[in-house]
Amino acid sequence: MKKVLILGSGPNRIGQGIEFDYACVHAVFALKEEGIKTIMINCNPETVSTDYDTADVLYFEPVVLENVLEVIRREKPDGVFLQFGGQTPLKLSLHLKRLGINILGTPPESIDMAEDRELFRQLIGKLGLKQPQSGTARTKEEAIEVAEEIGYPVLVRPSYVLGGRAMRIIYDGEELLQYLEEAVSVSYQRPILIDKYLSDSVEVDVDAIGDGEDYLIGAVMEHIEEAGVHSGDSAASIPPYTLPLEVVEEIKRQSRLIAKELRVKGLVNFQFAVKEGEVYVLEVNPRASRTVPFVSKTIGYPLAKLSALVGVGKSLRELVPEVFERIQKGSAHFASDFMPADKRIYSVKEVVFPWNRFPEEDPVLGPEMRSTGEVMGVAECFGLAYYKAQLAAGNRLPLKGKVFISVADRDKPKIVQLVRGFLELSFEVYCTSGTYRFLKEAGLEVKHVLKVSEGRPNIVDMVKNQEIGLIINTPTGRKERSDAYQIRRSAVQYGIPYTTTVRGGYAMLEAIKSYIEHGGRIKVYALQDL
Repeated sequence: MKKVLILGSGPNRIGQGIEFDYACVHAVFALKEEGIKTIMINCNPETVSTDYDTADVLYFEPVVLENVLEVIRREKPDGVFLQFGGQTPLKLSLHLKRLGINILGTPPESIDMAEDRELFRQLIGKLGLKQPQSGTARTKEEAIEVAEEIGYPVLVRPSYVLGGRAMRIIYDGEELLQYLEEAVSVSYQRPILIDKYLSDSVEVDVDAIGDGEDYLIGAVMEHIEEAGVHSGDSAASIPPYTLPLEVVEEIKRQSRLIAKELRVKGLVNFQFAVKEGEVYVLEVNPRASRTVPFVSKTIGYPLAKLSALVGVGKSLRELVPEVFERIQKGSAHFASDFMPADKRIYSVKEVVFPWNRFPEEDPVLGPEMRSTGEVMGVAECFGLAYYKAQLAAGNRLPLKGKVFISVADRDKPKIVQLVRGFLELSFEVYCTSGTYRFLKEAGLEVKHVLKVSEGRPNIVDMVKNQEIGLIINTPTGRKERSDAYQIRRSAVQYGIPYTTTVRGGYAMLEAIKSYIEHGGRIKVYALQDL
């Protein structure tokens, strides 16, 4: 193979990470080392892939079929890579295949099987795996019927969107109607997709690589936020920090099973939900994912480079023989086939948000991606790694003082241990009336503070006066400019660390405990040393 075309991800925006540019550039570097000429199509001036000296030839053009075909006609490459530029190039796979163009990596038919909802459902059924109940609707009446049949809460989204745009968790029929009128237009051409929302489940990401024969797990990542928060917006831990070993092994087994069935060649990303010990398949993306840079830095193997070399015919056994030796000896890390078993470190990815730039936006996490960057913390235990990740993201967690906790009714039973943990660390815990009453009945010594709508001095006054060091506030599902909205906005305005999920609150508690237990000292690692 002498000449290869790589399709980039096109213009970047909130909801589409720069991580795809990382994958494209690493692919170019790997192919150049093999003496293969590289051609890049991309159109974002802020990316490294569009630097004049990255690829051998650069076409600064939108990544659309017309431009791709023109470049192919002119350059006559031996093959085209679609898997490094995110979702944008994948849409072109079947068009290019029909025109007889050589697609490198995972076959277009497999890409279509993973992307097409009905084909994917059949695949998961054939393999005997579990999926949340789901349905599609082409009218408002159908949407209500499907949602009632599946049972609320449901996850609703338009078809063919990037970054979870206009995706929402809906808790009742009234909220669904409001969503259908305000957020999306339902039509026969663009139906909406309705999934059962697995409340109180843990979401898990898996990045893997295959060569058609062998399949290696790059990492199993446990999301810190609950399922329902977009994977690009959730903090994540390698290895998983609460999941039992047998569940992680089952996730790895299912990942390999699906990858083999899809004849994956190169990178693939899986998303699972774990509820009460049961594993559910959410989706499969036969391409590089936005977690590939994080995983590559954690395990010490450049997955995008390996994927490019697999795409041009090399085998994994040829590229990483030592990994197979470790697996054979049973000395691979349980969360990654690439990591030695004695490499007991935790890596935590945390995301960075642009809330300060959008003063009217409610800074709450949900299925629609809002982040614009990410950082990574590494330590010998989860709590310390999470503490370092928070520091890197600009959040200095308090070691004493006042914590404000106010949660939706459905979350109240989950916070008793959380509040007890803060009280044991000598924090003062303040709550508004509903949460206050619940916790007092549970026998916890919490303090009451007024909502904004109840008069002054209220919780926002306390935030403005820098009296509150940490805020844990979960959304109710309603979207109006509520008291909770004002609390979250004031947290952003005055730089107070906050989380909008219960699991995020527990992670913050664990981070503070770990930091105190380590005497307020942080060990700094160089990635090269790891």
